[in-house]
Amino acid sequence: MAEPPTGLRLKDEEVTKIAELDLRGYQCPLPVLKTRNAMRKLGSGERISVLTDDPLAVIDIPAFCNETGQILIEQSAGEGESHRFLVERRSDKL
Repeated sequence: MAEPPTGLRLKDEEVTKIAELDLRGYQCPLPVLKTRNAMRKLGSGERISVLTDDPLAVIDIPAFCNETGQILIEQSAGEGESHRFLVERRSDKL
C-alpha cells in the first residue's frame, strides 16, 4: 500500500485530514490560545498538528487537553527546540 500524502493519515481505511498549526515564535499563553481557537473550527474526531518552540508548551498543551476533554494523540520533539503535538477534538468544552 502506498504512503498517504503529507498531512493525511490512514485510520480504519479512511483518509483523515490533519490541520497544521505552526506556532513557532509564540510564547505562553499564545500557543494554547491559538490551538484552542483553531480547534473550535474542527468537528469531533478531527485532528490538529501543533508545532511550537515555547518551552512551556510541553506542560500547557497536555494540561489544555486534560482540562477540556481533548485527546493528546502524540507529543514529540521537533527540529531544534521545537515540539510537535497531535491533538484530536473530542469535546465541545473549548
